[in-house]
Amino acid sequence: MASNPVVFAGSFDPVTNGHVDIAFRARAAFGSVLVLLTDNGNKRPLLSKETRLALLQETFRQEPNIRVDYCEERLLTDYLKKHHLRVLVRGIRGAADVEHEMLNAHYNKLFYPEVETVFLPCRAEYAFLSSSAVREAFSYGADLSPLVPPCVAKELKRIS
Repeated sequence: MASNPVVFAGSFDPVTNGHVDIAFRARAAFGSVLVLLTDNGNKRPLLSKETRLALLQETFRQEPNIRVDYCEERLLTDYLKKHHLRVLVRGIRGAADVEHEMLNAHYNKLFYPEVETVFLPCRAEYAFLSSSAVREAFSYGADLSPLVPPCVAKELKRIS
């Protein structure tokens, strides 16, 4: 992996096919990607951080130039500084994402002036796919296999 991968950070609760697509497209554009599991204090996760990390590792296990890590720092920018990483990649589904991600990019830049945020628009087939939607569908017992990687579908089936 290149010494300075771009970082695709998120809570990935759970990782979806939309997340996977953004990671693959970021790798194609930038050469290497660090998929970084972060905690989100505003969310009550469905899956434990250990399970989410294991599912991310399994999802990207065979993928060259995609690595997975966990952010132990409270601020993403602290992790980025510590590891000398300067580019964040964020997927954008629509206008609401743009507003939210622009705010995050502003604060990340405030806390770490060297960081740049790059936005990748999602593919049309993932425009309405979110971890929140997957969690809701899970609560109703839906078949989630079209929405998530196989290892995630298997885990969600196991815990239902």
